[in-house]
Amino acid sequence: MDALMSAHDWDERYRTSELIWKAGPNQWVRQYTQDLSPGTALDLASGEGRNAVWLADRGWQVTAVDFSAVAIEKAKKLASQHGRRTAERIHWAIEDVLSYAPTAEYNLVLVIYLHIHAEQRKAVLQRAAGAVSPGGQLLVVGHHTDNLTHGVGGPPNPEILYTEEDVLADLAEFPNLLSRTAQRVERVIDGQPRPALDVVVEAQRSAATQR
Repeated sequence: MDALMSAHDWDERYRTSELIWKAGPNQWVRQYTQDLSPGTALDLASGEGRNAVWLADRGWQVTAVDFSAVAIEKAKKLASQHGRRTAERIHWAIEDVLSYAPTAEYNLVLVIYLHIHAEQRKAVLQRAAGAVSPGGQLLVVGHHTDNLTHGVGGPPNPEILYTEEDVLADLAEFPNLLSRTAQRVERVIDGQPRPALDVVVEAQRSAATQR
């Protein structure tokens, strides 16, 4: 999601091809969640549903939120291609993550490639952090600020890119959310002379109930 694009803009973009991104999960989602025991998951700005579907395939009960109705319809189609059980494990919500307020806690919360202005990002990440259950995990992935000059792809607007330090600062009000990974990582893209640069922050809420 790009802060400069409205839901209508994203609807139009999603109509341009069958799938804008590949049907499989993001590689960092796969890497950081594949060994987790299935539970409940919240996927904010879920797009065409590739991460939600992958989790549901693995037994997770997923709530997937995106403001593009076209993206949600494509995601439902992708889920149905994985079978009835996978499709039934996902609740799709057409909501704007800028105003969406989770009403439950989840074992896993994903915020994957959500690119919005800094104050908006902080508000979304803090709501996401508040939705992590005791012992649960938050995974934030985005195009790194350095990607603009040293990587490939991603938004060209430096105001909506960020670093691992930015994410950690956004989450500083949650002392029981302990960072396990916070780094810039390289993602190889076929046919490109250099890798894309991503930021990955993985944090776990302590098992204590107090925030």
